[in-house]
Amino acid sequence: MILDLSSSRDLLLALLPELVLTGWSLVLLLVVAWRHRTVGDLRLTGWVTLAALGSTAAAVWWLWWHTARAAPGPVPVMVAVDDFRFVTDWLFLGAAALTVLLSFDYLEREELLVPEYHVLIVFATLGMMLMGGGEDLMVIFLGLELLSVAVYVLAGINRESASGAEAAFKYFLLGAFASGFLLYGIALVYGATGTTGLRAIGAQIGAGGGGGGGTMLAIGLALLLIGFGFKIAAVPFHTWAPDVYDGSPTPVTAYMASGVKAAAFAALFRVLGEAFPAVAAWHQIVWWLAVATMVVGNLIALAQRTVKRMLAYSSVAHAGYLLVAVAAGPEPGSAAFLFYLVAYTLMTLGAFALLAAKGRHGERDVLIDDLAGLATRHPWLAFALAVCMLSLLGFPGTAGFIGKWYILAAATSAGQGVLATVLVLTSVISAGYYLPVIMAMYMKPEPFAEAHVGMRLGRLGYAVVMVSVAGLLFFGVRPNRLLDLAHTGGVGVQPAPGVPPAAPAVTAAHARTAR
Repeated sequence: MILDLSSSRDLLLALLPELVLTGWSLVLLLVVAWRHRTVGDLRLTGWVTLAALGSTAAAVWWLWWHTARAAPGPVPVMVAVDDFRFVTDWLFLGAAALTVLLSFDYLEREELLVPEYHVLIVFATLGMMLMGGGEDLMVIFLGLELLSVAVYVLAGINRESASGAEAAFKYFLLGAFASGFLLYGIALVYGATGTTGLRAIGAQIGAGGGGGGGTMLAIGLALLLIGFGFKIAAVPFHTWAPDVYDGSPTPVTAYMASGVKAAAFAALFRVLGEAFPAVAAWHQIVWWLAVATMVVGNLIALAQRTVKRMLAYSSVAHAGYLLVAVAAGPEPGSAAFLFYLVAYTLMTLGAFALLAAKGRHGERDVLIDDLAGLATRHPWLAFALAVCMLSLLGFPGTAGFIGKWYILAAATSAGQGVLATVLVLTSVISAGYYLPVIMAMYMKPEPFAEAHVGMRLGRLGYAVVMVSVAGLLFFGVRPNRLLDLAHTGGVGVQPAPGVPPAAPAVTAAHARTAR
């Protein structure tokens, strides 16, 4: 199905998923304004939210099933119509749906009767979809701001929690600075190229000689990388993440660590792959960002004793692994990037769901040693958490292992042997904080007789954990379907025709040294 995006009808059809979700968000606002006092009202908004996410996923499937594509033409395309957008949309909607399911019992247990929580989830997901499907820097920025404002509020949704207020305040202040860097970067790129369309920028840079573009363009690209570096929590822009993840309600933390990070990575991958394929400098910058993020994230995670902060620094380390796929470039790295995004989302949501069952009042005080003897009292929950930890580690038989293997293959095929070596070594380091969780559950006795009696997940929370664990085990053994989907989706993020991709700077330097 070829869509002429200069036609209003075809443009609305291309935006069908976003329009469906926007319509549902208006319905949700009316429902919340009408019913917002009781637990029943909270559950009603949760079920309406799930209906909204499900119908939006169906709209995405309809476009994908009909192989929707944008017709080439003189009018600049501001929204992508490709498989990369469709795959990432399913990922965002799935992460949001699992977060809503996890939130049902959690909000009631913590006495957070705030039905607007679900409205904010919908708005944040809509922002994610605009980021993943934006073909224009301004569309990506609008999606980022819609996402960010909603998540700022979600971080501080528990008005009785001082740590939640602190998390929201830190996230808001640092997020505002990051948005400023991003917007200044967009302005400078526009000044250098005369356009904000991603493919048009790539064509302009390619026509100008393949990699220069002037000082203004270089500074603009650097500011864009700073803005995105904050959103993906890459070192040295990661300092907000542990405190914000630690202070937010655990379902919100799971949503930020999975869906929000996936949206920022999807936008970064599309921007670099389509707008700056002929600029070699960003490969070297991302190379160093990946190394610093993997090393710092894993080393600091080793020193953590609370499970929530350990998972927060773990998410920083995994941002480094994803940056390896970005550094490999769109052609070898796109499929590995998408596969690992899916695996990372499943294992992160599963781990935080199990943490939510163990703790109370934000789960900030749950130590690794507090999980001692969990396998004796709750063998199924211990098994599920062990699978999540092993997948985060990259143990064979899990989706995390296949994802890391695919990233390693992409890095080596792109000539990034040093980066692949750092990934392997830092993954070995991560065993120092993932395996103690498993050892505590299976090899240590309960600290006292009633240590795990109050651990409760709820039926919908169990569903989230079951989906996560089943997905990790299934894709760890039979990854072909997901790999094929990731490969098909990755084809959408390629340079415009006639724009040759630049050789990665670090690779070129290594080649000169070898000669």
